[in-house]
Amino acid sequence: MISASNVALSYGKRVIFKEVNIKFTPGNCYGLIGANGSGKSTFLKILSGELEPDKGEIIVGARERVAVLSQDQFAFDEETVFNTVIMGHARLYEIMAAREAIYAKADFSEEDGIRSAELEGEFAEMNGYEAESEAAVLLNGLGIPEEMRPKKMKELEAGFKVRVLLAQALFGNPDVLLLDEPTNHLDLKSITWLEEYLFRFPNTVIAVSHDRHFLNQVCTHVADIDFGKIQVYVGNYDFWYQASQMAFKQKQDETRKITDKANQLKEFIQRFSSNASKAKQATSRKKLLEKLTLDDMPVSSRKYPHVAFKPERPCGDIILEITGMSKAIDGMPVLNDLTLAVRKGEKIAFVGDNSLAKTTLFQILAGELEPDSGSFRWGVTITRSYFPKENSAYFDNDLSLVEWLRQFSPPTEGERFARAFLGRMLFSGDEAMKKTSVLSGGERVRCMLSKMMLVGANALIMDEPTNHLDLESITALNNGLTAFKEVVLFSSHDHEFIDTLANRIVEITPGGIIDRSMGFEEYLNNEDVTEYRNELCHGQCDLTLW
Repeated sequence: MISASNVALSYGKRVIFKEVNIKFTPGNCYGLIGANGSGKSTFLKILSGELEPDKGEIIVGARERVAVLSQDQFAFDEETVFNTVIMGHARLYEIMAAREAIYAKADFSEEDGIRSAELEGEFAEMNGYEAESEAAVLLNGLGIPEEMRPKKMKELEAGFKVRVLLAQALFGNPDVLLLDEPTNHLDLKSITWLEEYLFRFPNTVIAVSHDRHFLNQVCTHVADIDFGKIQVYVGNYDFWYQASQMAFKQKQDETRKITDKANQLKEFIQRFSSNASKAKQATSRKKLLEKLTLDDMPVSSRKYPHVAFKPERPCGDIILEITGMSKAIDGMPVLNDLTLAVRKGEKIAFVGDNSLAKTTLFQILAGELEPDSGSFRWGVTITRSYFPKENSAYFDNDLSLVEWLRQFSPPTEGERFARAFLGRMLFSGDEAMKKTSVLSGGERVRCMLSKMMLVGANALIMDEPTNHLDLESITALNNGLTAFKEVVLFSSHDHEFIDTLANRIVEITPGGIIDRSMGFEEYLNNEDVTEYRNELCHGQCDLTLW
């Protein structure tokens, strides 16, 4: 068990937490959610002891071990993959090193014998004899092949490093497990494995994630950071969303009723306070008015941008035809003889383990690259808008946000229009005058979505648009695209986003494409699809969202 007692933290005048009292109990998985900047990662650091609060304390059960998913990919560069995992249990690793040092001695003294017996006892108590097999199971589940395990961490790509660090956190059955964005850089198979692992995990888990599907699969509770406090809801993310929306609406309704009642009383008092026959009633109503308490609605840190794509005209019968398209990048083929036709109303998710193939396809369709062979044709009624995965070229300037957006606004509209539009995308007041050069990743994405909305296109091409967004912005984008009646071609590593949006799945594999008109969950569980994938890849590839 781990708990926070009267925890408070401020940075200057900005209050992050104020008198937080919360208890996390064994057997439960808590999804820690909140808007960007609300303090999710900060609170995990406080729980782990990495950061001291201004006030209050963190209480951990006696002899309980807290494990943390490390965010430092370079901390273990000189260690082997296998040792890095074992180091997740610091005391066990210390004992293993001491054992090896004693047994490596040429002259084994009586004192060494006594010490080794003590170490063996503690080693057995910690299930040390199972350590190697447990580490192997974790690495296998997270997609780290056996040949990679003797390598040093510095030899691994960033994505594999993250997986090893996740295995490190899971190792040794910790009493409290703190995970900050654990699904980052995991393929679908590894995410599914992690979901099942955490579902069976008997101790306490506290996880920060922007992956709604992951939160729905593993969470027994949601800890919501808002208004400088943390409130715990029983249930998964979807249950929290429904409950919080209902609570907020109830609070709004109560406030509206009190305001209406107060206005009625004020009106009566104003009309009849000087009327002798009504003076007694007016006095009575003054007393009622004084008893009415109108609590201020707390200002939430959670904001939802207004995302709505409105096409200037509907699509005609011919949308897009791709015939025999091939493309190599740096001599390596990424698209091979791709043939595809897009129909009206389709929202196609492009999935597969080669993100470069998806990005290359989108760049060709957007006119940024030429295919090496083959052709494609957009219908005459189609206007397209492109969301690139890499958007830095659009912000390589020193413009204010208002100036930046006016580049894409209708020529008849001025600064007022741009400011109003930016306000709906959460850039209000002085925020609208920020320089584009200082924007965060999430702010850049909201700017790119604003640009796309202004175009009025009827065919949207979107390459991983959920990257860098918080849960609120992902939800707003998800709802906006669901309401869009025309064509969307997109890729994403957000399971829920694909499942709620796509009505057709195109998987790009090394052996060709798999193309099915169905939802994502149905696609994942379709035996015919699995069998066909094995034929195309000769059993050598698994579906991944990356």
